[in-house]
Amino acid sequence: MLKGKNITFSYSDSAKGKIQILKDISFHINKGDFIGLIGASGSGKTTFIKHLNGLLKADCGEIFFEGKNIYEKKYPLSQLRKEVGLVFQYPEQQLFGRTVLKDTMYGPLNLGMSEQDAKKSAIDSLELVGITEEYYQMSPIELSGGQKRCVAIAGVLAMQPKILVLDEPAAGLDPETKCDIFEILQKIRKQRNAAIVLVSHHMEDVAQFANRVWVMYNGKIVMDDTPEEVYKRVEELEEMNIGIPQITHLTYTLMKKGIPLPKVAIHVSEAEEMLANILTKEKNL
Repeated sequence: MLKGKNITFSYSDSAKGKIQILKDISFHINKGDFIGLIGASGSGKTTFIKHLNGLLKADCGEIFFEGKNIYEKKYPLSQLRKEVGLVFQYPEQQLFGRTVLKDTMYGPLNLGMSEQDAKKSAIDSLELVGITEEYYQMSPIELSGGQKRCVAIAGVLAMQPKILVLDEPAAGLDPETKCDIFEILQKIRKQRNAAIVLVSHHMEDVAQFANRVWVMYNGKIVMDDTPEEVYKRVEELEEMNIGIPQITHLTYTLMKKGIPLPKVAIHVSEAEEMLANILTKEKNL
């Protein structure tokens, strides 16, 4: 659905001149993808995702949405921002509507939906994230932190995007609410067949939910593969100051100590199965 070729971007600094942030990035996003975007702080992740719906324009390179170049003069960027929804960190800080329903309707109305269609889309999206009718006429400030986060996500979903990009959507949430957020993302992917791009420092979440992982380093996407293939490159990731799931680190350490595991694990259940097989073989010797 979304494809980029050779994207390069620099910020202007009055003292230092141009500072290059993104360097010759090419990428593609398919329908139904769940992509985990990982990298050390300062690697360019947030700057990169702002290019996905045209909030920032590359110095050079091209981005295509469903085959059309978004940098063409007459390309409707407002339509692109409907199709590629962006949810930044702590999105609840941007809630401003008098009621939950009005806040969720704001985006669709701003994009030209009728009042009736905007209301229907808002209600569908609120239901999808678990906000029931009893909350619709409440002020967003009356909600819990997790509910506010869900309402903010619903406000983007109400624009019916085909791609949903989230920057640390579970940041600052307790473990239970964090689990709820990821269940919601799975529902969005399944029920709407939307692609998801998740920026995260929590490697266990990426390992559990993503089908692809982008690794950013020094302004480039240096890896694009399955979680299994990416996380087994332990030493390379460590050199880039990128964490790995704890179970991956444990199984990697065991292998270096001579435990005959067939590979590093990215899930606890996977490690348990491999260790159980080793113990069974030893008992049978």
